Amino acid sequence: MTLFRQLLLFILILILTLFTVSWVTRLQATRTYLQQQLQSHAQDTATSLGLTISAYSAQDDMAAAETIVNTIFDRGYYRLIVLRDLDGQVRIKRSVEVAMDTVPAWFIHLVPLEPPRATAGIMNGWFQAGTILVESHPGFAYSSLWDTTVNMTRWYLLLAALACLAGGMGLRLLLRPLARVEDQARALSQRRFEIQEPLPRTRELRQVVQAMNQTTLRVKTMFEEQARTAQQLRRQAYSDPLTNLGNRRYLENQVASWMDRPGTEIRGAFLLVHITGLKELNEEKGFQAGDERIQAVADLLRARTGGIPGAAVARLTGGDFGVFLPDTGLDEASHVADAICQRFWDQGAENHPLSDTGSIGGVVFGRKTSFSSLLAGADSALQAASGKGPNQWVIRRIPTRIEDVVRGRIGWKKVLEQAIAEEAIVLFGQACVALNDPQRVLHREILARLRESDGGLLRAEQFVPLAHRLGLITRLDRSVVEKTMALTKEQAGADQLAINISPTSLADGPFTTWLLARLEETGRDRPRLIFEFTEFAAVHHLELLAELGRRIRDLGHGYGIDHFGQGFANFGYLKSLQPDYVKIDRAFTRELVSAGSDSHFFIHSLCSVAHSLGIAVHGEGVETTDQHLLLRGLSLDGLQGYHLDQPREIA
Repeated sequence: MTLFRQLLLFILILILTLFTVSWVTRLQATRTYLQQQLQSHAQDTATSLGLTISAYSAQDDMAAAETIVNTIFDRGYYRLIVLRDLDGQVRIKRSVEVAMDTVPAWFIHLVPLEPPRATAGIMNGWFQAGTILVESHPGFAYSSLWDTTVNMTRWYLLLAALACLAGGMGLRLLLRPLARVEDQARALSQRRFEIQEPLPRTRELRQVVQAMNQTTLRVKTMFEEQARTAQQLRRQAYSDPLTNLGNRRYLENQVASWMDRPGTEIRGAFLLVHITGLKELNEEKGFQAGDERIQAVADLLRARTGGIPGAAVARLTGGDFGVFLPDTGLDEASHVADAICQRFWDQGAENHPLSDTGSIGGVVFGRKTSFSSLLAGADSALQAASGKGPNQWVIRRIPTRIEDVVRGRIGWKKVLEQAIAEEAIVLFGQACVALNDPQRVLHREILARLRESDGGLLRAEQFVPLAHRLGLITRLDRSVVEKTMALTKEQAGADQLAINISPTSLADGPFTTWLLARLEETGRDRPRLIFEFTEFAAVHHLELLAELGRRIRDLGHGYGIDHFGQGFANFGYLKSLQPDYVKIDRAFTRELVSAGSDSHFFIHSLCSVAHSLGIAVHGEGVETTDQHLLLRGLSLDGLQGYHLDQPREIA
């Protein structure tokens, strides 16, 4: 029972007690008063009759005496009048039965009134001639007492109701600070740090609110310190402090994690961007001018590759930048390099510091290639680009023993449109299992494949980047979601299914409207859906994702953050989003070689921050036994990877 109800019940009991005591006291006082009035009334009547009849007693005029008695009795206030002589003989008698139809019998029994009797003498001169007996009728007293009691009860009940209403309103007003403290505590359990202002005037409540505010601020400070510690560690280990891009270690991990994915086609591009004349600029205008040029190039590369899924940019040395473009062919890589160089020329026309900035060399690959080989090939192409003049680029293809299937832009668009129209999407699923119980499936992530006309399957890594560039990704996401929603729990082999949604679809209003409408139609026999968004989508569409996530949760489903740690976003956005879970990017899992490594400490710090917000943490890309054993020593909630479960076709 709530404190409000307890206090209200106490007030009700108190009012009832006061009402009962007052009611009984008032009733008893009224009864005593009426009893006295009856006694006085009977005595006055007896005395009056005695004096009046005595005047006729000397003439022995009983007729006149009887007339007087009848006149008095007929008024209705008497139950009995008896005139006796000295011998006790009844000379005159009038009586009536007591009838009180307007008063309940239980009330008469509860509040008895004894009808009083009074006597007076009848004189004949100096001698007594007889006696007169008068007994009052109690009916009028009972009727008066009943009416008084009913009216008194009504007034008391009305006053009690008004007192309860006023007390309840007063209690709500007085307890409002406690209700806000309850909301504040609930918000704190949900990792929302709310401060209650203004403070209540009541001293005790003020102290409680102040203590709660201090606790909230202390917990908020602890969370922010944890987040800063983890963020600083990640930046120190994987970030370039001048540009806030990744460093060589970060880029090497991104490339290696991409190359190590089992069962997938390996293809992509690697660009090496070199700033020309940086040493001379530092000597001529100082290091600040050189730093400004480096930061300008970093901003340009960040802006140009921001919309490419999985792209990673890093500063390798003083004036060299590396750009990794997964699932990118020669045409797409050439387009990116040409756009960057064209921007160099455009800025030069505006007398911007990027004029005559440098050269770009790159390679495209279609098989597993080491980072050093990519760097060597890009460096060779860079030398060729430098020989062509300022702001030039050269991109070469690394020879491969496996001939790629080459399709032009129009060919790929036809393939994708036909696959979507004919619903040639095949769903595979890979389990994310509990850390300490690999047999317990937390959810199964949906992996889409496209079935070609010859029966072969194209993996997502092959067609998703193309779908992005061809403007078909939203249609593709819609088809995958639609087919996933048709699965039952038995078909899915899990109670929860995770579906990846692209940033483009997240920002597409008609898509999100359709998605919410379809979720409302989902039956209870269907799996709970968890929509995964990349960290890039979370950071760049924070408000959109927060609103969509809230509405998804209202419909009984959930959402998570995928590839967490791939960018360098501040951990603070987790507090705003409150996703069901985050999945650590496979680059950190791959680098996890010992309990003392930076990745180990980063994952441990991330778990502390996420768990303090009530967010689960899953590790993906678990491919080896050593990785599994090291991750089991951390505070993760779930693991996913080929070492634990192979993707299998489910629809």
